[in-house]
Amino acid sequence: MSVCIKDLIKNLNLVVGCPVGCDYCYARNNCRRFHITDDFSVPEYYGQKLRLLDREKPGNWLLTGMSDLCAWKQEWLGATFEKLREQPQHQAIFLSKRPDLLNIHTDLENAWFGVTVTRRSELWRLDALRKNVRAKYYHVTFEPLFDDPGEVDLTGIDWIVVGTMTGPMKKKVHTAPEWAYSLTEQAHRKNIPVFMKEDLVPIIGEEHMVQELPEAMNEVLEEEKAWNSRRSK
Repeated sequence: MSVCIKDLIKNLNLVVGCPVGCDYCYARNNCRRFHITDDFSVPEYYGQKLRLLDREKPGNWLLTGMSDLCAWKQEWLGATFEKLREQPQHQAIFLSKRPDLLNIHTDLENAWFGVTVTRRSELWRLDALRKNVRAKYYHVTFEPLFDDPGEVDLTGIDWIVVGTMTGPMKKKVHTAPEWAYSLTEQAHRKNIPVFMKEDLVPIIGEEHMVQELPEAMNEVLEEEKAWNSRRSK
C-alpha cells in the first residue's frame, strides 16, 4: 500500500511567499485562503519556528513548502544552516524553480537541495543546481509534469520525486504513466532512489508504485520510530 509523502516528510514553513508566480501554485492559494500574509509575492520570514528543530526526536523536514529558496535572504539561510548544524538528527529539504539565482556553498551533512522540473524545457535547472549550489545532496522533483521530460542528465542527483497535478487543474493536466516509468528507469540505472507520490496511484495503479527514500531519510524514520517506542515505555 502506498503512503503519503507527508507522513514521511513534515512541512516547516520558515518562509511564506514566493515571487516566481506559477499559475498552478497551491501555496499561493493556501496563503490567500488562510490569510497568512498580505502579499504572497513578498516572502516573509518566521524565524521563531526554528525552535521546532530544538528537539531530540528526529525528523525529515521540507523547509520550502510555502516558498522558493531563491527568494530567501542570506540571513534567513544562515540562521537555518546554523540550526541544522546544531541539530544533526534532522534532514532538511530545500527546493527552487530558479536555481540560476542561487549561490550556496555548504558542507552540511543533513541538507538536501533540489529543483522542480515540470517540462522538458526546464531541464536546465539541474545544470544550474549543480553549478550554483555546492552541497552534499541533490534531488529533483518532477511535479506536475506538463510534457515528457525525455532523457535526463541525473549526474550527481541523489533522489528524485515524481508526482502529478493536484487541485482544480488535475482533470486537465496529469503525468502520463510512461513519463513516470521512464524517469524511474533512468534513476534506477544510476542507483538513485525514486519516490512516486500517492497522487499517481489512480494514474499508474498501486501495483506499479515505487516509493523509495534516500538512506539518510530512512534512518531518520527508524530513529523516530525507536524514539517513540522509548517514550511509550
